Amino acid sequence: MSTHSITDDRAAFAAHVERHRHELRVHCYRMLGSFDEAEDLTQETFLRAWRGRAGYAGRSTVRAWLYRIATNACVDALERRPRRPAGEEVPWLQPYPEALLEQLPSDDAQPDAALVAKETIELAFVVAIQHLPPRPRAVLILRDVLGWRAKETAELLEMSVAAVNSALQRARAALQQHLPERRLEWPGGEDPTAAERALVRRYVEATERGNAQAIAATLREDARFSMPPEPGLYDGRKTIVDAWEAGGFGSDAFGRIRCIETRANRQPAVACYVRHDDDTAYRALGVDVLRIEGGAIAEVTAFGPDRFEVLGLPEAL
Repeated sequence: MSTHSITDDRAAFAAHVERHRHELRVHCYRMLGSFDEAEDLTQETFLRAWRGRAGYAGRSTVRAWLYRIATNACVDALERRPRRPAGEEVPWLQPYPEALLEQLPSDDAQPDAALVAKETIELAFVVAIQHLPPRPRAVLILRDVLGWRAKETAELLEMSVAAVNSALQRARAALQQHLPERRLEWPGGEDPTAAERALVRRYVEATERGNAQAIAATLREDARFSMPPEPGLYDGRKTIVDAWEAGGFGSDAFGRIRCIETRANRQPAVACYVRHDDDTAYRALGVDVLRIEGGAIAEVTAFGPDRFEVLGLPEAL
């Protein structure tokens, strides 16, 4: 099927647009911050495309046409359900499965490495971008993440080029206020991959021992901890450890912990399971997604057991 024609055969149409599902889902995820909502809006995109296929005139590729529909669907959803982060907290934040990031197109026809570049899919970026209003958010993603030209972005959002450039400037300034000051760094001479593995292994071993102080040794002094959608942002290593110990972590009543190392959002993650004396298995407890800076863990974002299935994790060990 030519990219300049849209068939009325529903099965053929679905096959033609389906190859764009993975990248459109990532796009919707950045816009929304929620994996579940990104799934819904990707499906909404395909429904809108099918209903509006007669209006496709071939002036752009099918891919660009779908991005237009997906972006507008996300903007519509955000404007219907206005919500703002509570300070630096984003209660609706969800992790993105690493396995699905690996399924994005990477051939010469669609060189989309930017789609899954670590700095644009990691949780810190997703959280920061949720602070932007819907249209400036869309402008920044299209221009700075996907590399669309100002004219293309203006046509997609039905804005003037001047308005797009102005929105982009404001969005960049606002984004910097919410992004971490430092990116992934390791002391000179260390292999980041080996150093990261060693640090995560220390975190896992300390967690399985129920030793909050040993976990503290893996954290930066200014580390942060949060558990979306639960309210509360814990700032500082001591504050985090005190909260864990107050919650019973490490006690017999809390239970014994086992961990699986995994990844989400291009970040290391640790899936934790707990077993109590009256149980025969370790049950899903939570997934800690780790942000690493300067050779230590700068942030732990913990998600509940409801995320295990979508992340491809067993619910019991």
